[in-house]
Amino acid sequence: MNERPARSGLEPLAQAEASVPPSRPQILRTAVRMNIRGRSVRLRGLRLPPTGIWRWLAILGPGLIASSAGNDAGGIATYSSTGAQYGYELIWVMLLITVSLSIVQEMCARLGAVTGRGLLDLIRERFGVGWAVFAVGVILIANGGLIVSEFVGIGAATELLGVSKLFTVPTAAALIFYLVVFGNYRRVEKIFLLMTLVFFAYPVAAFMAHPHWGEVARGAFVPKLHRDPNYIFLLVGLIGTTITPYMQLFQQSSVVERGGDRVRYGPERVDVYSGAIFSNLMSIFIIIATAATLHAIGKNNIDTAADAARALEPVAGHFAGVIFAVGLVGASLLAAAVLPLATSYAVSEAFGFSKGVGLDFRRARLFFTLFTGLIIFGAAGALIPNLPVIKLLVLIQVLNGVLLPIFLVFILLLINDQRLTKELKNTRFYNILGWTTFAIISLAVAIMLLMQFLGLWGVKLFAS
Repeated sequence: MNERPARSGLEPLAQAEASVPPSRPQILRTAVRMNIRGRSVRLRGLRLPPTGIWRWLAILGPGLIASSAGNDAGGIATYSSTGAQYGYELIWVMLLITVSLSIVQEMCARLGAVTGRGLLDLIRERFGVGWAVFAVGVILIANGGLIVSEFVGIGAATELLGVSKLFTVPTAAALIFYLVVFGNYRRVEKIFLLMTLVFFAYPVAAFMAHPHWGEVARGAFVPKLHRDPNYIFLLVGLIGTTITPYMQLFQQSSVVERGGDRVRYGPERVDVYSGAIFSNLMSIFIIIATAATLHAIGKNNIDTAADAARALEPVAGHFAGVIFAVGLVGASLLAAAVLPLATSYAVSEAFGFSKGVGLDFRRARLFFTLFTGLIIFGAAGALIPNLPVIKLLVLIQVLNGVLLPIFLVFILLLINDQRLTKELKNTRFYNILGWTTFAIISLAVAIMLLMQFLGLWGVKLFAS
């Protein structure tokens, strides 16, 4: 009886281990090709193994980028709203989310290193086409909302500079499409990335605003809960903007492209944890800066980008709006290019279709159709008149928080499949943290949805 051959990437572990590269580090002779943000970069002239700080810089990559992706238009809006409305009271949530983010991203990195496959590809392989279609639908809803939020961010930022979004949003959409499909996006991407560096002003602003550090410590280590629906709504938004489903897809695919494997897996773990801690530290500084400048003077509601920019006044003064706008444009342009591209790659991968900007429309019809459609959808959504910008951005992050438990289930089931992971299967400690994360997020989402539903009928879930 003929035995069916195993599919590529999921061969029996006995065969996979026979082909595992030696654990001894390879000497870098002439050049190294790395993938950063899904883009191939060639490093020339490295004739010796990197040491010291260069060794650590070579390790850092997908984890740092994936975690930092949350500090875009939606992230800035959500963290700013948190600080303005509740001061320092939700910093303890950010500390817990940092642990959860580290665990979730690390599991995805481990899946990529062990299997050499993307997340949606594994879902189709292990759970069937039906579940793959369901997962694709979830990611299209989640990422579609995020893409709209990035173009909303572009419009809000340029209006701070005195330019109408009716001009800048379509121009940005056309520019992104041209750069990715026809132009040299890699060079321009560096400019977008440099523009986001102005957000490093938030840690400075947090100190210059002279917050009450005793209150900051209390907010970080003494949990305080409120019963009003808006508190739970914002809490789910914090979760959604910090652990968004896009980050898990990006993390796993990037580790695969970098050539991670089960033998030399340690650097990926360092990358993930470093990225989670660094990114969420920046997010906490945004909350502190906003709490010390806006909440302290009774400005609890942020309705526009100009309101959010006021948190940078301690360091930038009258130029706070310009500084904020430059950073928001850079972050939004960067994400508005990467999100539709990553989504198109993931969906094409899930169903085995050809993908890649190096192909033409005839050879990658689904890839290019989806990429183009997502950009048009995002730009069109941002042009809807009289949009409540900040509220919309926060709402989209809440939507991501609602959808997150679905992806967490897939990740936890896959990482515990010993046929895939063998010695890198989740330990009991990781499973406790992983399933606890899933349970807490699911409970928060369920309470929020129930409170919102009952609120429509004038019923309060909790007595005042």
